[in-house]
Amino acid sequence: MSLTKEQIAQRIARELRHGYYVNLGIGIPTLVANYIPAGMDVVLQSENGLLGMGPFPLEGEEDPDLINAGKQTITTVKGSVFFDSAVSFGMIRAGRVDLTVLGAMEVSDQGDIANWKIPGKMVKGMGGAMDLVASARNIIVAMMHTNPKGESKLLRACTLPLTGVRCVKKIVTEIAVLEVTPTGFLLVERAPGVSVEEIQSKTEGRLTIQGGVPEIVF
Repeated sequence: MSLTKEQIAQRIARELRHGYYVNLGIGIPTLVANYIPAGMDVVLQSENGLLGMGPFPLEGEEDPDLINAGKQTITTVKGSVFFDSAVSFGMIRAGRVDLTVLGAMEVSDQGDIANWKIPGKMVKGMGGAMDLVASARNIIVAMMHTNPKGESKLLRACTLPLTGVRCVKKIVTEIAVLEVTPTGFLLVERAPGVSVEEIQSKTEGRLTIQGGVPEIVF
């Protein structure tokens, strides 16, 4: 059974470590804030000038004056601070972000990422992603394994304009958790009820299978 967006975020939250400064991209990555393990102290950052984001707001509890860089409504936690984007990007470029979680349209088996433009159709914009892929110490991607046509988004080489090159370390999709290695993707975990064969059929890039691949347990 494929993972929901919330379950993808929940699985990514397991990659957090105490004391991390973490940047969350828009979409699924924002939901990671709802699944920080109990007792763990992490600081969530948004490149529009907020340090100290809280859980994603419930419907009806949104504050229109509190938005992240992707214009999603957010919450804050005690001790959060606001500053201008210049300071926020200075923090990113200085290598102070331990982990960033980004969405993507394509990821290559070398760790390249494309997430900002489909020529002739859509320009999502680069936002802070170009700075993050160059400066964050660890980059995890939350994405769908295939596009609406059923075509793989985990490729031998990206076909869309690149955001970053050889920077992605791990990918969590609705059917699998994969790491990027020098020899391509390594299948780490699979969604409950999803076979290795299905993951292989939906992954265009090089994919290594080592022994029995465990299911993700929630």
